[in-house]
Amino acid sequence: MLFASEFLTASQTPVSYFPILLQVVAALGFVGLTMVATHFLGPSRKTSDKLENFESGIEQMGNARQPVAIKYFLTAILFVLFDVEVIFFYPYAVNFRELGWEGFLAVLAFVGFFMGGFYYIHKKGALKWED
Repeated sequence: MLFASEFLTASQTPVSYFPILLQVVAALGFVGLTMVATHFLGPSRKTSDKLENFESGIEQMGNARQPVAIKYFLTAILFVLFDVEVIFFYPYAVNFRELGWEGFLAVLAFVGFFMGGFYYIHKKGALKWED
């Protein structure tokens, strides 16, 4: 009869990890074999049409390296920043009863900092698209 301590030590031997190792080796082997096979078996005729950039069937116009307005990047960064801050409200919403008044005051402070940052970027004109 196996005791609990014998069962735990028997299931944690290196041999018990062999199926995982075998699956990883099989997956990596399949990927490697597929990449090598497509390199040797696939056609390799390079024409000017194949080497041309392609974007969703739209004809290429101009240079892709033309400058983009900084307002676009600023708006994207601000969106990510405020979106991540809103995510922090979820744990509070789940546990608001257990947190009590101390948690409520902490969330009020968080919202105050959040709104202070929003007021700052609004006053700086970061959200205005007109120059």
